Amino acid sequence: MIEPNILISTLHAIRAKNPLILNITNQVATQFTANILLGLGASPAMANAEEEVEEFVQKSNALVINIGTLSTPQLRSMQLASRTAYQQNIPWILDPVGISASLYRAKTTLSLLQNFPNAIRGNASEIISLYHYHQNTSLRTQGHGVDSLDSSHDALEAAKQLALSYKTTVSISGQTDYITNGKESVSVRNSHPLLTKVTGSGCAATAITAACLAVEKNTLYACSAAMAFIGIAADIAMQHINAPGSLQIGLIDELYLLNDEKIIKYAKINLVK
Repeated sequence: MIEPNILISTLHAIRAKNPLILNITNQVATQFTANILLGLGASPAMANAEEEVEEFVQKSNALVINIGTLSTPQLRSMQLASRTAYQQNIPWILDPVGISASLYRAKTTLSLLQNFPNAIRGNASEIISLYHYHQNTSLRTQGHGVDSLDSSHDALEAAKQLALSYKTTVSISGQTDYITNGKESVSVRNSHPLLTKVTGSGCAATAITAACLAVEKNTLYACSAAMAFIGIAADIAMQHINAPGSLQIGLIDELYLLNDEKIIKYAKINLVK
């Protein structure tokens, strides 16, 4: 079990250091992602121009690469930013949104992996698809656009293999979230089904993970803390709301209000045997 004190120290570090998180991300979720980071205590930067991303990366504490609304100019920026982050030892996270929707997305993701992200976060279908592309085998996922119809548990073995191949940590979101570095795996049971009705909730989880990576060197701990933070926020928000529009605002509010006592009370994190 990951002790609550690890989550608490990560939250305190984010709020004390206010890490700058550069997001080259999904147009659909840009504002929500920025507000989520502000609510948590980090500082968001949203930059896409190839001419400035290298400089932005060098000033940032972590980088988010999210392929949700991919374009060729954005891809050039992603390649430059992720390469710079790797060379400068700045943590970065890859979110392969809808990777199975097109060969372009698949090739993009595989090319970005050559810059060795510190973490990969996706839903079960995305992680399974990524594994099959990595293996150059036929795909057998149940994705629907950017949504997953696969179980997060069914993606765990694929995630372990990806983690070992790229020396990274893989975070799978679902009814139960799983995080693995290939040798150790963690389950996080803080989540709510209504999160699937909030556009950008997965993108938000990726951004929160980047904030945690900026202050916590153990990537397994950082990724686990991130999924616990957004899950706890959803759990608490759903105590007084019942619709996805309110949940989006509730997530920002509850991340802002997250404290030691709430982490101790609500966190459901265990090692997977």
